[in-house]
Amino acid sequence: MAATIMILYVSKLNKIIHFPDFDKTVPLKLFPLPLLYVGNHISGLSSTSKLSLPMFTVLRKFTIPLTLLLETIILGKQYSLDIIVSVFTIILGAFIAAGFDLAFNLEGYIFVFLNDIFTAANGVYTKQKMDPKELGKYGVLFYNACFMIVPTLIISVSTGDLQQATEFNEWNNVLFIIQFLLSCFLGAVRHTSKPLLPCPRFLLMYSTVLCSYYNSALTTAVVGAIKNVSIAYIGMLVGGDYIFSVLNFVGLNICMVGGLRYSFLTLSRQLSPKQPVDEESNPLDWKS
Repeated sequence: MAATIMILYVSKLNKIIHFPDFDKTVPLKLFPLPLLYVGNHISGLSSTSKLSLPMFTVLRKFTIPLTLLLETIILGKQYSLDIIVSVFTIILGAFIAAGFDLAFNLEGYIFVFLNDIFTAANGVYTKQKMDPKELGKYGVLFYNACFMIVPTLIISVSTGDLQQATEFNEWNNVLFIIQFLLSCFLGAVRHTSKPLLPCPRFLLMYSTVLCSYYNSALTTAVVGAIKNVSIAYIGMLVGGDYIFSVLNFVGLNICMVGGLRYSFLTLSRQLSPKQPVDEESNPLDWKS
């Protein structure tokens, strides 16, 4: 959050980007994004240590139908039958995989489903708040980080996480500090309990917001989930906590196929000027 605030504020001072100055209407314009943002991260971190990496990857797919539902209700978007079928193929695979998960953990499932709800709501409301006449994409990023950096710090103090961080024995390691700072500005950091866990660093947050800005929250949810194809399969080999079963493995593959099918449909419709694109607000902006 500090990296986000610093980068965007310096860029605004140097007139590289523009977003509205703070006034009393900003909190109202931004609400409820900060609450969804923190809820997303707390539930996400709580669920990763409870589930195997492949199952965490699959259960996160429930973000996609929730996003579709919220976009229909909140943003009034409509989707074609092909898109809906692709989404429910993903869910079918997730149900099969979850139904035959031999390492079932109820607490982990509850946290990951809460994470799905927060992620979907955060994506849809981010899309809604990025109106250039309101806060714009840079304003959403900047003020979201500004409002939540202090409450998040308070939570980390109350839970003892900040003390653990300050007592970490690698702060005198120059290589670690360089890698830590890079993780703040780039997109992924290795987590002690889950390899290759994606973390909300600045470039990742910015690229996610930019994708939603030019496309839709649903497209961001689906295309972003494609990266989990490799993570899920790698997790089967190196995570150490995946218990193999045939039906669970079949469900994983159905889930991945549905995600790839959605991406193919979305991109092919954008590349064809003769077909209307219901999924995106601007069919030419995919190049961005």
